[in-house]
Amino acid sequence: MKKRIIILTNSELRHVFFRKYMALSEDFDIINSYCEGREKSLRALVEKENGNELRLKNLLAREQSEKDFFELFIKTIHDFSYPIPLPYGEINSPEYTRLIRSCNADLLVAYGCSLIKETLLDAFKGRFLNVHLGLSPYYRGSGTNYWPLVNGEPEYVGATFMHMDAGIDTGKIIHQIRTKYCWGDTSHQIGNRLIIEMAKTYRRIVENFDRLEKMPQLPVPPDAKLCRKGDYTEESVLTLRKNFRNGMIEKYLDEEAERCARVPIITNPALEYP
Repeated sequence: MKKRIIILTNSELRHVFFRKYMALSEDFDIINSYCEGREKSLRALVEKENGNELRLKNLLAREQSEKDFFELFIKTIHDFSYPIPLPYGEINSPEYTRLIRSCNADLLVAYGCSLIKETLLDAFKGRFLNVHLGLSPYYRGSGTNYWPLVNGEPEYVGATFMHMDAGIDTGKIIHQIRTKYCWGDTSHQIGNRLIIEMAKTYRRIVENFDRLEKMPQLPVPPDAKLCRKGDYTEESVLTLRKNFRNGMIEKYLDEEAERCARVPIITNPALEYP
């Protein structure tokens, strides 16, 4: 029988693309997608601050890039993901936890939702998947594919698929992917290309859930980073722009094999292509 899943996500274009793409699978059915609002998005927070010109411009450029990558798909493809909008953070309310638990879903699949509390975690233990756009345990928290580019470390940009737990990107890792770069990339092209690869990989993880192997976990390095929304500054945007102007990506492409070898990631054998 087909698995029945519930998606917990947000409502930015990248999240709409994700749930609509997931719903195209012939191997599982989506019961509902719970889509939290953007009230606490990074843009909403930055707009309230003074001295925000560079940060806002960077976020607006990201939004335009998401339109370039995802808008045609979103407008063209029928929506089989059955979205239910709700305010940010309400996913943990008694109303929604009761609704989700009553559906008898086989799996919960999270991308971009707020932190989940014990009621749902306990009810779906071992059946609650999450994706972190970043490579844990090296970079955890918020903006973890932004900060490696600010820090001149493109090898740390990727996605981590894990079992959801109560921590911040600390669940047992199932599989990881590293982003693919092209000469002349912008940071937003890099991010959106990764989101497409993430969605394709996530769908395969759900489709092959019963075949996934339990993987040895990566040791937490002493310099592991926990990033927060409040760390996003005007100075960081200036550094990002400088890194790209100075050929950071082109230099990385020349050194890719060596640099990636120093940053191991987890790859699940069940997801290897024949």
